[in-house]
Amino acid sequence: MGLILITDDAAFSRRMIRKALEEGGHQVIEAANGFEAIEKVAAESPDCIMTDLLMPEMDGFTLLKTLGEKGSKIPVIVLSADIQESARQKCEDLGAFMMLKKPPKAPEIQAAVQKALDSK
Repeated sequence: MGLILITDDAAFSRRMIRKALEEGGHQVIEAANGFEAIEKVAAESPDCIMTDLLMPEMDGFTLLKTLGEKGSKIPVIVLSADIQESARQKCEDLGAFMMLKKPPKAPEIQAAVQKALDSK
């Protein structure tokens, strides 16, 4: 299984996603914003990143942009309640692997992460 980085400013969301991932046999690390996520990527090289879009300090769009500028090949799954086509397109343009509507169900999280890991 993989090492998955969950990036979300809401502790409750991180807990729910962590539970689903751990049930799927994955190891999990967490970040509360994009800055923390960049630090975790450098320190721990996760196999996949799951990120919210709306976060303080560094949002998900900026996180995607920063990862792209650093040449990261880690697949990023965006979790957001904002499923407008413009947000989806911006995420794709910034290199997101996939976008899931919040709140995702455990089987949806597990399937998305497995697909991301299989793509590597």
